[in-house]
Amino acid sequence: MIALEADLAMEPAGTLPGVRGRLIADAPIGRQTWFGAGGRAEMLFRPADRDDLAALLRALPPELPATVIGGGSNVLIRDGGVAGVTIRLGRAFAGIALDGTDVVAGAGALHLNLALAASAAGIAGLEFLSGIPGTLGGGLRMNAGAYGREVRDVLVEAAALDRGGEVHVIAAAAMGFAYRHCGVDADWILIGARLRGEPGKPEAINRRIGAIRQAREVTQPIRSRTGGSTFKNPPGDAAWRLIDAAGCRGLTRGGAMVSPQHANFLVNAANATAADLEGLGEEVRRRVYESCGVALEWEIRRIGQPLAEAKPIAAGVPTP
Repeated sequence: MIALEADLAMEPAGTLPGVRGRLIADAPIGRQTWFGAGGRAEMLFRPADRDDLAALLRALPPELPATVIGGGSNVLIRDGGVAGVTIRLGRAFAGIALDGTDVVAGAGALHLNLALAASAAGIAGLEFLSGIPGTLGGGLRMNAGAYGREVRDVLVEAAALDRGGEVHVIAAAAMGFAYRHCGVDADWILIGARLRGEPGKPEAINRRIGAIRQAREVTQPIRSRTGGSTFKNPPGDAAWRLIDAAGCRGLTRGGAMVSPQHANFLVNAANATAADLEGLGEEVRRRVYESCGVALEWEIRRIGQPLAEAKPIAAGVPTP
């Protein structure tokens, strides 16, 4: 890891001038993710609100890394940990408000809670969010989707903070959306959004949410330690089908396993390390590439550094 700048490192956690949120040194962030594996954050910051986050960003030297995570799904923290400041948008960014058929929410709001709030208000069109793990911030950053719809289909505008703490409101058309991709500057922190649905009957909306829940329970290992879909679907195909065809269903490495229930899910089956999980994913990529010539692209975000003593991963598969 790099050393924090002196004005950060010499301040006791939680006492950085101008910051009101929790600032925690050497935080076990890997254990707080859905995988329950991986290293520690050099410094973890939980902002009290938007102004608090802006104050921290203004205090950070430009060269100091700042990494943002939300609910801890769709992310793998490597065993060597995360240098710099890891920012976790929690309860202070989880608010949900209704405005006609619009839902205005913070980046820390769970997708499921967004769908349920919309349902209670008779707002249809957001049911698909109930099938996406994690929070709105991550959904915006990766244009998350499920059951035939994506975030870009319902987004009106999003708000973000740049590294100088300035607020930007970004129209949906300017987000640079593509499949599991958003073109907003990677250094900007998405802090909230306005989503638009349409009038609907709560009973019908609830039935759709219930059907999505049942489908997930049948097809996905939702009660296991998993980060969600591991690889993006290649054009015109499904990642799970290619993984299955390559004989990877149930494959293991250390404590990690390719889910027998859904081949595009990695599972922490027995105290896996992040290296176990990432190494298994790369082995899956290698086998799929050798089987059909398709280079699967990671959907799970892999953050931080491996341990110095960890064996290098050399699958020999091109990265798209």
